[in-house]
Amino acid sequence: MKRTVSFILIFVIICGLFSSVHAYALKPLTDRELQITAPSAVLMEKETGQIIYKKNANERRAPASITKIMTMLLIVEDLESGKLSLTDTVTASKRAASFGGSCVYLEEGERMTVDEMLKCIAVVSANDCAVAMAEHLCGTEQAFVERMNKRAEELELKDTHFTNCTGLFDDDAHYSTAYDVAVMSRELISHDLIKDYTTIWMDSIRGGEFGLSNTNKLVNRYEGCTGLKTGYTGAAKYCLSATAERDGMEFVAVVMGSKDSELRNSDAAALLNFGFANFALCRLRSQEPLPGLSVEMGKASTVPLKYAGEEYALVPKGNSNPDYQLSLPQSVKAPVKQGQILGEMLVKAEDGRELARIPIMADADVEKLGFFGIFAMLGRSLFGL
Repeated sequence: MKRTVSFILIFVIICGLFSSVHAYALKPLTDRELQITAPSAVLMEKETGQIIYKKNANERRAPASITKIMTMLLIVEDLESGKLSLTDTVTASKRAASFGGSCVYLEEGERMTVDEMLKCIAVVSANDCAVAMAEHLCGTEQAFVERMNKRAEELELKDTHFTNCTGLFDDDAHYSTAYDVAVMSRELISHDLIKDYTTIWMDSIRGGEFGLSNTNKLVNRYEGCTGLKTGYTGAAKYCLSATAERDGMEFVAVVMGSKDSELRNSDAAALLNFGFANFALCRLRSQEPLPGLSVEMGKASTVPLKYAGEEYALVPKGNSNPDYQLSLPQSVKAPVKQGQILGEMLVKAEDGRELARIPIMADADVEKLGFFGIFAMLGRSLFGL
């Protein structure tokens, strides 16, 4: 019996190691199946990072002001880490105040809170505020740009490089792609704080003297829009990373190089509409709690279990109520190491298609009994001691 259990355990571990998380993956649509006018575009689901549609997704292009997605990401990360506070005061330098394009006309020496600066960047794409924040955080814009590029490397954005924090200037060395923009957008909206700013339609600063109106018209036009950032320069044309959430599912639609702002908006809305109309999130973990697994010759009689890997899969609508099949051995022999793969959860769609195999792992260490422990266990078993 013990040999049989051991064989089952070894088989399950090997399967777990080689299959890891085998999750259902959608094949991205092409432009033949979904007509988008922009020369480069991506539709991504936030929770899974699944790409649903792509068109020249890895083509390097001038990103214009969607550059500020990375600028805002660094600001928000510093806020959440405690390095920065929304009530901190930022003083505009002569250089920051000199920036044109989209701006709020900061004057040299003018002071605003981080809250106001972030609002201006998110709502009206204020170049002067972006530079002021970069200087406040790193001393110089160039030092801040180094942080931007480092963060891009951490996110594995292989086709992105920044030379400034605004995207105002057309520079061959300053580029990104629709795919990379989608990844950094996904990272930004994982911080709920930013949506307090990117969902503002109209507001004001300087005690109501200077009005702000969001450059992203989808905030006012598209149901569930959560942001995110527009951009335009002569080289970049019209760019947009649009995010929207409905019924607990959120999509990122990126379009780059559109001919005009209306085409940019209609393309992004079409991508979002397609996502919401055709897909749903399927939970890959049963709502039933995992049982403890019996441990042979261990200092504990059972080991707690937990899931590894993905929590959700993106599936075509109509497959969001899956069947869960738990596969575990009857017991495992000590020692057991935390993180050790002990079984799997097979998840099948309503039509019987396999969606995923989610590894089940030990959630604690269980040491092997020593001599005296074994002796005590035998005593309890034989004599009821």
